[in-house]
Amino acid sequence: MTSRPSPRYRGLFPVVPTTFTEDGALDLPSQKRAVDFMIEAGSNGLCILANFSEQFLLSDEEREVLTRTILDHVAGRVPVIVTTTHFSTTVCAERSRRAQDMGAAMLMVMPPYHGATFRVPEPQIFDFYARLSDAVRIPIMIQDAPAAGTPLSAAFLARMATEIEQVSYFKIETAFAAAKLRELIRLGGDAIEGPWDGEEAITLLPDLEAGATGAMTGGGFPDGLRPILDAYRDGRRDEAIAGYERWLPLINIENRQCGLLAAKALMKEGGIIDCEAPRHPLPAMNPFSRELLIETAKRLDALALRWGR
Repeated sequence: MTSRPSPRYRGLFPVVPTTFTEDGALDLPSQKRAVDFMIEAGSNGLCILANFSEQFLLSDEEREVLTRTILDHVAGRVPVIVTTTHFSTTVCAERSRRAQDMGAAMLMVMPPYHGATFRVPEPQIFDFYARLSDAVRIPIMIQDAPAAGTPLSAAFLARMATEIEQVSYFKIETAFAAAKLRELIRLGGDAIEGPWDGEEAITLLPDLEAGATGAMTGGGFPDGLRPILDAYRDGRRDEAIAGYERWLPLINIENRQCGLLAAKALMKEGGIIDCEAPRHPLPAMNPFSRELLIETAKRLDALALRWGR
C-alpha cells in the first residue's frame, strides 16, 4: 500500500436510507432511529441523500428537511457526508453551501449529467468542480459511478485533486475499481486524501489491497463491515479476509439482488423503522429476494434484526 498523510476521514461511511410512510410521506421518527442504529452498529460516519437514499425521488424542500433533521439528530456523534449532486453548477453550489452551513463534514458530488444522454466534456467538468470548490470550505468527494455515464480517467481525477483545492476524496465504483484506485494514488500522490471503495462493498477487499482508506456501503449491516476495515487498517490482513468471506454472501445479495431496498428491509424486519417501502414509482423488493436477504442476515446474526426489538 502507498503511504500517504493521514486523512481527515476514513473507515466505514454507509449510506442512510430515506424512510417513508406507507403513503409515501417522509417518516422522520423512523429516520432518526435508522441513524441511531447505524451509529451504534459501528459506522465511522454517515452519508445522506445518495442514490441509495432514493435522492432522485425527493423534492428540494424534502432534501432540506432531511439534511437539517439528520444533522441535528446526529449532533456531532459522527461526521456526515451530504450528497449535493445537480447538473447545474449554480444549484449544486447553493445546495453545497447550505449543507456546509448546517454542519456537513464533506460533500459528495457526481459529475454533471441528466438522463441517459446529457453530458458535458472534461473542460466543463473541471470548471464545475473548480467553481464548487470556490463556493465551500469543506472537502468534496467525486463519486465516480456508472450512473453518471461520464468516463472519468484516473489521470483526470488526479489532475482535479492536484489543481482544485477542495477536491480530495474519490468514491470509485466503476469496473476494475482496484486498478483505478492504484493508478489514481500513483498519479495524485498526497493530493488523493481519500481513495474510497463503494458499490455496497462488493469490491471491498481488492479495493483495500489497492490502498482504499474508506468505504461507502449500504446501511444495513455496519456491524459486519466495520471490523473488516479495522482489521485491515491494523495490519490483521488474514482476519480482514476471513471477515470479508463471512459477510460476502450478504454483501452479494444486497449488491446483486436487493439493491437500495436491502437496508430498509433489514431495518423493518428488526423493528428499527416502520415501513420499508420505496417511493413510487420504484417497485417493492421481490419477496423471494427479501426472504433470502433475511435468511442470510439471520445466519450472520446481523444487528439490524435485533437492535429495535
